[in-house]
Amino acid sequence: MNWIQVIDPFNNIALSALVAVIPILFIFWALIIKKMKGYKASLLATAIAILIAILVYGMPVKLALLSTANGALYGLFPICWIVITAVFLFNITVESGQFEIIKHFMASITSDRRLQALLIAFSFGSFLEGTAGFGAPVAITAAMLVGLGFNPLYAAGICLIANTAPVAFGAIGIPITVASQVTSIPEMAISQMVGRTLPILSVLLPFYLVMLMSGYKKTMEVFPAILVSGISFAFIQWFSSNYLGPALPDVIAGIGSIVCLIVFLKFWKPKTTWRFANEPAPVINTDISYSAGQIIRAWSPFILLTIMIIAWGMAPIKEVYNAVGQFTFEFPGLHNEVTDWSGAPIAHIFKFNYLSASGTAILLSGIISIPLIGLSFGRAFEIFLSTLDQLKFPVVTIASVLGFAYIVNDSGITITMAEALANTGFMFPFFAPILGWLGVFITGSDTSANALFGKLQAATATSIGVDPVVTVAANVSGGVVGKMISPQSIAVAAAAGQLVGKESELFRFTVKHSFYMLIFICVIVLAQAYAFSWIIPTYEMISTKAAAVTPDFTKGYTYLTVLLVVLIAFSATILFMRDTRTEDQERQILSK
Repeated sequence: MNWIQVIDPFNNIALSALVAVIPILFIFWALIIKKMKGYKASLLATAIAILIAILVYGMPVKLALLSTANGALYGLFPICWIVITAVFLFNITVESGQFEIIKHFMASITSDRRLQALLIAFSFGSFLEGTAGFGAPVAITAAMLVGLGFNPLYAAGICLIANTAPVAFGAIGIPITVASQVTSIPEMAISQMVGRTLPILSVLLPFYLVMLMSGYKKTMEVFPAILVSGISFAFIQWFSSNYLGPALPDVIAGIGSIVCLIVFLKFWKPKTTWRFANEPAPVINTDISYSAGQIIRAWSPFILLTIMIIAWGMAPIKEVYNAVGQFTFEFPGLHNEVTDWSGAPIAHIFKFNYLSASGTAILLSGIISIPLIGLSFGRAFEIFLSTLDQLKFPVVTIASVLGFAYIVNDSGITITMAEALANTGFMFPFFAPILGWLGVFITGSDTSANALFGKLQAATATSIGVDPVVTVAANVSGGVVGKMISPQSIAVAAAAGQLVGKESELFRFTVKHSFYMLIFICVIVLAQAYAFSWIIPTYEMISTKAAAVTPDFTKGYTYLTVLLVVLIAFSATILFMRDTRTEDQERQILSK
């Protein structure tokens, strides 16, 4: 049953686009106006998309249902797998009592909520985005802020908004790698172009976050710290993206901004300590002090997470894992049964890479952490089961959202909206980021948005005489501000921030900020295309004839050996640090 996508079912692209946008408008209506629970809104939006695909676009019922099922399966793995393991890692840290030490450590640096948000939501979240991506940063940082005592809505909302600037370089630069693959524009050129757009947002974002929390007057009280956080992050992001490539900007900028801000806070403190309204004043028990070993032990799950995720991102290790721990299959009845707008059959191959998946790295981090933080494996298993129960509705939401993404993509609904924007001619550079925003809103992934619209962005730019790297980079940059309102991201943040069932509140909290930032990026890209074209990097297109590369398993096994040695050494160090005095002190604290 081969079916060819219909891009303009009404032979009027504007009218077709109006119908195509109905499922997306429904999501906005359901969450903003109707205040519907996230899983209900996503399920109904998916049903509407299926009906439009069948009745308007003429997609066979069987293909429409299979497409939705394929998306739901992808939502369960690897997306939900990452979210479940990330929340589990946080939960065992809390259950073991180690998060109390982390809270005390954070309060010793600063008990000011404004500065804690910068350190965790902005800087640490950026670092996690650079290593793991796919929802893990928001899941972990939102849970940490709630654990520190943040208002849950602000914790989740701030983490979503903070997770904008780093998304383009997430998961070791995968979004830009994919954009390069589909357009034949070199990775470095796209990285440079994105690195000349997003640092502007990165400088402003800390100020924006703090003002959102506390208002203008209270923001100005910590303005020096905001400058240190934003400028250090933006400078490192610009430098690394322009001179080192797309793999490390988030990792380096995240660490760099954390270090710069902590050092700065050693010499400067705000005159007043800001807390949320009706929140009790911070109380630090000065009779309690923790050794460096205790603090490292408390942070050990997150240190292990960092080590594991960085290792999992290395190509040689991925190749070894995929060689022994992956199986793929063509999705029955759907693979190559849909022909896209360019005449190419759409492959639907499901990859179950259970070893190389980021969620597996996070789970192993948790398992290794269990004895280090003083939990039994039996108790940890109970926590894992309770985590599954905690996330049952977010899992439904994420699976249905990915089902929605697949049906609107396979049916041609998404391309209809893209074609309408591509017909804007001279003004297309202004609208190019909107395509990226739309793609991330639908799929929840900047990587997927680049795969979906990258080729269209390049072709349209070339046809109007604009350098294609401008609009391809705009797709990447525009996508980052769609992340904060993607139903998938909302579901993850709600689960981590203890807001399950209140997704509409979170969506209404973030939606206007997404539009503000989108318009800001649209203006920047339009200026880059015509007024400041000197900013565009010089590059040569990649040859489409790619040579086959044989995986180097020797290097992969060497890296794995080094990883094993590092893990054993780290675990042994943590275990040897534990002494009687430390454990007695911790028991006294936990009993209070």
